[in-house]
Amino acid sequence: MAVITSVEIFMVALAPKTVREDAIQSFVCQETPFVRIIDSEGAEGLGYSYTIGTGGPAVLSLLEKTLAPALIGKEANCIEQIWRELLFMTHATAVGAITSLALAAIDTALWDLRCKRTGLPLWLAAGGAQRSIPLYNTEGGWLNLSPEELVDNAIESRENGFGAVKVKVGRPVREDVARLRAVRDTMGDGFEIFTDANQAFQVDDAIRRARHYEELDIGWFEEPLPADDIQGHVRLNQQTTIPIAVGESIYSIGQFREYLQQNACSVVQVDVARIGGITPWLKTAHLAESFNVAVCPHFLMELHVSLCAAVPNARWLEYIPQLDSLTDSTMKVEAGRAVPSDKPGLGIDWNLSALKEQTVAGSRSLIVSK
Repeated sequence: MAVITSVEIFMVALAPKTVREDAIQSFVCQETPFVRIIDSEGAEGLGYSYTIGTGGPAVLSLLEKTLAPALIGKEANCIEQIWRELLFMTHATAVGAITSLALAAIDTALWDLRCKRTGLPLWLAAGGAQRSIPLYNTEGGWLNLSPEELVDNAIESRENGFGAVKVKVGRPVREDVARLRAVRDTMGDGFEIFTDANQAFQVDDAIRRARHYEELDIGWFEEPLPADDIQGHVRLNQQTTIPIAVGESIYSIGQFREYLQQNACSVVQVDVARIGGITPWLKTAHLAESFNVAVCPHFLMELHVSLCAAVPNARWLEYIPQLDSLTDSTMKVEAGRAVPSDKPGLGIDWNLSALKEQTVAGSRSLIVSK
């Protein structure tokens, strides 16, 4: 038995690599909480989650004061048991973002530790279903960009091997259509265009907009409505031929089940940090598989590449590089497809010196066995 003997917590704040604006917000900072877990045999795992600008200190506080102390003395390989116990311990604050992000930092660290102990990369340890995954580019589709910039970025994406781009929507409907048409007319029919509203619309507006988008052969309509409006998504899904994509703002497997059972979506975008870690991410992906629904996860490409390769129903990986300043090598890309690392662990080549140098002052804490 290799029990957990120490847990280290710290946070890094990363500036966006480009200006990122959507229909409701700007991406101002990636607060990145980290958890390092060490067991009695000296093996260690490093996990993380993220915010897009607020809430990081609250995640750290929950980790330091509640969750991390509960890990000491636990068998590190009992990941499912630990996840369930921590979820129950925080039942007063679950289901919710802060709790999920804290659980994810711990759960990814435990999976990293398990994979390193067994000598397996995450994509194999979690299933090994496919060797690579197609990429779509979000970085060139932000709402602050002009139609000309959208077109230029789409052309560059195709030249780099990408088969799709995502374009943010949320301007007046005619303006959104003009922006999308500029990309479609330039790229032709053999190139995928996805749209993302970031929960900005009400049902009537989303139905109207979807009818305008249909003629442009849009690959999916992402987060058209608030994530808790399942019935609104049902109505929209019945009114349009465009696949409806949801998931980045859903924090429980049960809510994904409700979406799938009620035919409220056609694409699941489960986010490993916001669902609470690798353990619930895999359950959600297999749940979607049972409904014959594709998984196309939100953000965190450096971690999601291995999870996509682990399951058979992952179709696209979102390209938004964000960890370059913290790693010694970037995610491997071949002909527009992401390839997971074969190294044991999560598959992220962390630069430990960079992590130390960029740690937010005062964010580090250490919990050890007595």
